[in-house]
Amino acid sequence: MKVPYQDLSLSSPRERQALLDAIGAVMERGHQMMGPEIEELEGAVARRIGRGHAVMVGSGTAALELALRALGIRPGDEVITTPLTTPSTVNAIRLTGAVPVFGDVGPDLNLDPASVVPLITERTRALLPVHWSGRLCDMDGFWDIARERNLGVIEDGSRAFGGERLGHKSGGTGEIGCFSFNPTKVFAACGEAGMALTDDDGVAERLRLLRLGGHACPQATEPSPNARPDSLQAAILLKRLQQVDGILRIREENARLLDEALDGLVTLPPSEHGERHVYQAYTILTEADRRDALKAHLAAAGIDARIDPPTLVPDLPAHRENARGDWLHARDLHRRMLSLPIHEKLEEEQVERMADAVRAFFRSA
Repeated sequence: MKVPYQDLSLSSPRERQALLDAIGAVMERGHQMMGPEIEELEGAVARRIGRGHAVMVGSGTAALELALRALGIRPGDEVITTPLTTPSTVNAIRLTGAVPVFGDVGPDLNLDPASVVPLITERTRALLPVHWSGRLCDMDGFWDIARERNLGVIEDGSRAFGGERLGHKSGGTGEIGCFSFNPTKVFAACGEAGMALTDDDGVAERLRLLRLGGHACPQATEPSPNARPDSLQAAILLKRLQQVDGILRIREENARLLDEALDGLVTLPPSEHGERHVYQAYTILTEADRRDALKAHLAAAGIDARIDPPTLVPDLPAHRENARGDWLHARDLHRRMLSLPIHEKLEEEQVERMADAVRAFFRSA
């Protein structure tokens, strides 16, 4: 029995037909770009998260880039973010000409506010925390720092749509909250799409100008060419928005089963009572010298466990030159991390098979 890390197939005939109908309606109207579906989706997402404005764009990277530009980030400015993320987060900073600076992470695998303070200089303009595995960051900690130092806060919620923590909703706390809706996410298009949300009328207007080319916005030098949203993806997302809470419930149940089965064998994903962890990844921690052996053991059993992300961003040659600080905790945790399949298409039997395989590894060890 195979246990895939992801399953992006459209196996449900009912869902497939619903999406085809939505796409057909867009094609019939002939508004494949900037059609009415985009405004409808923006309103629905803004209401769900409780924000004044939502601006759909072409990708999650474009959402972050335009958010930075809308806050006036310019070449040479510094933006502090996490080393535990995908290159897309950092590429968005570099596209503006700004310099990414890397803090360290805490036990929740998210950027630690305490690690940010020593990195702030006169060139620092913004903080960019990422809700990495689906659990929200300590956004109150970042806001306290930002208010004291007059910094912007951009929240990368790409891996945590629907998540909540300490009264905050993912995408609802930063000056601008950003999402990717690519096919690997919980709330997924059938291609690339993204969104930026804010409560500031002026910022929202700048975002809308920027996604169309930004000619009326002085800080928009060479904005991303893929910023314009696709009406076809908006139509798909409108259908799939209705499924998000059901998907989250299944992932939460899968996580509960794994928590019960693996408690005492590995360090489990942290979670607090009353919060909603999206479980974009179910990331366990084990001893660094056993992590790779466990991964190989699971692969032999047909279980596609992954090291997610494959490397820390500052280790990539394109970003190493801009790294500042040691991010020692992130290095240690990354050597111990392994992400198990957790998606909503898993059968309970597959979850049990994973748990049995992990237990068998530690019994044999």
